[in-house]
Amino acid sequence: MPPKEDWDKYVAPSEDEPQDKITPLTEGDIQVLKTYGTAPYADSLKQLEKDLKTIEERIKTNQGIKESDTGLAPPHLWDVLGDKQRMSEEQSLQVARCTKIIEATQPQQPTGIQNADTKSKYVINIKQIAKFVVGLGERLSPTDIEEGMRVGVDRHKYEIQLPLPPRIDPSVTMMTVEEKPDVTYNDVGGCKEQIEKLREVVELPLLSPERFVKLGIDPPKGILLYGPPGTGKTLCARAVANRTDATFIRVIGSELVQKYVGEGARMVRELFEMARTKKACIIFFDEVDAIGGARFDDGAGGDNEVQRTMLELITQLDGFDPRGNIKVMFATNRPNTLDPALLRPGRIDRKVEFSLPDLEGRANIFRIHSKTMSVEKDIRWELISRLCPNATGAELRSFDK
Repeated sequence: MPPKEDWDKYVAPSEDEPQDKITPLTEGDIQVLKTYGTAPYADSLKQLEKDLKTIEERIKTNQGIKESDTGLAPPHLWDVLGDKQRMSEEQSLQVARCTKIIEATQPQQPTGIQNADTKSKYVINIKQIAKFVVGLGERLSPTDIEEGMRVGVDRHKYEIQLPLPPRIDPSVTMMTVEEKPDVTYNDVGGCKEQIEKLREVVELPLLSPERFVKLGIDPPKGILLYGPPGTGKTLCARAVANRTDATFIRVIGSELVQKYVGEGARMVRELFEMARTKKACIIFFDEVDAIGGARFDDGAGGDNEVQRTMLELITQLDGFDPRGNIKVMFATNRPNTLDPALLRPGRIDRKVEFSLPDLEGRANIFRIHSKTMSVEKDIRWELISRLCPNATGAELRSFDK
């Protein structure tokens, strides 16, 4: 205990008493505070990074325009004048649709006499103009054109000059998530049994279709994933797409509920047309109960458009080859509300339940999401998992936030 005469310096000064003047920091003090806690080579590393950045900028300036990722040639190989001349000589084409192909007839002719009209003719329909019977251009063969195909025709003779891809709504194209998801089976925890069923139903037909051909059986067309929200349904679907190198298309059920009559059915039809053009494709309908609910007649007619969309989806499921490159997956939180016509075998052949993860699954989820974190190595995740018995995978994922 200090002596009584030294107590005054421990007593806080009152407002009336003058306080000591605060001395501002000098430049030297600020520099010392900035260097406090830094490594011995921090200044050298910063200077080195600054020099490297300066050298990179100097290299880019000296190189000028370089070859881009789109496949353009170097600037010294560009023929701008030739390109302008070719563009001026080319004629613009008009979009039409080939509605019918009239096969050429080969009547018997006397020896030495050939029929001048031995080529097939094509009936095209130009919107808001008329229908014409035309032939093919010099650069096309009869195998390039099919009935119902969009084509580019000449504006003078209306000859078919170019086959065009099917027209797909941009809103449907934007449903494609990515060519190859970056999620693997190791990133999914607590779904061991569900992953095994998914690999059997979806992955095996895409990677080894010859097994089903050898056995003479058809693989399942569709699979339904149901369970509470946040249990890993979408994550497992993305992992399967990564394993099979398939294009992953995620469709939210509410996106197909449109205002105008027939718009939802058209989007479903174009969605499957786009999927057929891919090497391998997985269509994942999330929240399918928005369009696949049980049908009933309430007298108001408000759900007629939703029912039309579901009928088109059923038609598309019946129309594609089960051994083809398309696999359809559905996910819902309320499987009891789906229409029986959608759930019948032949359309949805497998149903996989995603329940809440058990103790081992919760611990595995903690380990997966803590790999990129700075944590102690001796953490007992099983004990932490006991504190959250009814948590979903999404809730466990947010423990670090």
